[in-house]
Amino acid sequence: MKRASVMNLAVGLVILFAGLTSGCGYNDLQGLDEDTKAAWSEVINQYQRRADLIPNLVATVKGYAEHEKETLEGVVQARAQATGIQVTPELLKDPAAFEKYQQAQAGLSSALGRLIAIAENYPNLKADQNFRDLQSQLEGTENRIAVARKRYIDRVAEYNKMVRYFPTNLTAKFLLHLDEKPNFTVADEKAVAKPPEVKF
Repeated sequence: MKRASVMNLAVGLVILFAGLTSGCGYNDLQGLDEDTKAAWSEVINQYQRRADLIPNLVATVKGYAEHEKETLEGVVQARAQATGIQVTPELLKDPAAFEKYQQAQAGLSSALGRLIAIAENYPNLKADQNFRDLQSQLEGTENRIAVARKRYIDRVAEYNKMVRYFPTNLTAKFLLHLDEKPNFTVADEKAVAKPPEVKF
């Protein structure tokens, strides 16, 4: 008789726990956490793809624009800084480290923009098939980065809402020990908010 009571109590506790966890977003939070990690992995993958294109791009430009040494060195340094940051799962838990990574990637984007812009001064460089191929691959990669970042932003927004909304916030905080994840921000919000000047 006691054995049956203990068994019934155990089954009852399992059913109670399952009911509580399903109603409090336990599985949803776990799923969203995995979705954000997958979206972040895609962002990292695209940043790495861009970093892998840079040595060939710099070598091609160097052949035509040797006296653009400062620009070329700037790209190499920006790449070293961006790829030198250790990307670990903890990066997503540390807003300061995430911001540092974001700034390094923005610096690399800026340096690459300057490198591509100097091609306008070198018609032979612009005509080089290898340069055009690399430029096309870089443009495609920048588009992929934008798409991957957008997906990550969307997943993090959904995840952060779930972590903050009642009653799932209780599950996130006390059962799973989950916090909000950092998201991408605009580097200079004032500059973006200001409408462009049009002169006639």
